Amino acid sequence: MLEVNNVELRYGDFIAVHHLSFTLRPGEIFGLLGTNGAGKTTSFRVIMGLLEPSQGEVRYFGEKIGYHNVDDIGYMIEERSLLTKMKVKDLMLYVGQLKSMDKPTIMKRMDYWLAFFEIEDYKDKMIKELSKGNQQKIQFISAIINDPKLLVLDEPFSGLDPLNTDLFVRAIRQFQAEGKMIIFSSHQLDHVESFCEKIVVLEKGRPIIDGYINQVKKDFQKLTINISADVDVDYLKQLPGVYSVTNNSTHVKVKIESNEFIEPVFEYVKTLDNVMRFEVEEASLSEIFVAKVGGSREKV
Repeated sequence: MLEVNNVELRYGDFIAVHHLSFTLRPGEIFGLLGTNGAGKTTSFRVIMGLLEPSQGEVRYFGEKIGYHNVDDIGYMIEERSLLTKMKVKDLMLYVGQLKSMDKPTIMKRMDYWLAFFEIEDYKDKMIKELSKGNQQKIQFISAIINDPKLLVLDEPFSGLDPLNTDLFVRAIRQFQAEGKMIIFSSHQLDHVESFCEKIVVLEKGRPIIDGYINQVKKDFQKLTINISADVDVDYLKQLPGVYSVTNNSTHVKVKIESNEFIEPVFEYVKTLDNVMRFEVEEASLSEIFVAKVGGSREKV
């Protein structure tokens, strides 16, 4: 288990991370999100024991995390940092030995993951000869070559096509099924919703959203009603609790402040002809992110 308890990191008078707390158990995927410069990378470094917090602590299975845990951790950073003049095989041997692995184990795991990502013929190729997508696969394999118990993934899907994204998703799900702990960061919030149960969203180092995604959506309250019918858009705009009406090509999207305003919209729709759809949906994580982060900046 990973426990992040009231962590704060200061550089002089500047506070880079403010009171970050969460718990991650084996088999869980946790989302640590935020805009560029929000404090994610600094938080990752504290969580992995690379930076000492000014306040609070990070505990890994009950003990303070530190450099002695490096063999248990895998980290895929957002900025790709491969040694491009090396062959794939040589890079894996180098990275694996840094994680205290023996050569036969490194080679066995490398062959498995190269086959998994359908690039088994690239073992003796120079990394600089590979496409960006295949270099990203190599970066990922280098992060997991040691079979880490804690895996930190910063923008793992950046620049991938749908087929390769699916391979990455399958690999991450496999690690989850094996009981690994995964910290996941991505600007593609649809992936965050599909992977994570719990999230923290940082803005200027401060957690502004924190908790289970289902509860975060309930607390946000705002809903969208999708209607396919012969509606009067101007009439909908005047109904109580309605703050936005958008007429799309296939349906009308009505945004309301909370579930107490569903009934007035429903009562109106019952009077209409050609009603094909009346669907209520919670706000997406992307909508909540924009609303909360934007609201936080307006208060500064």
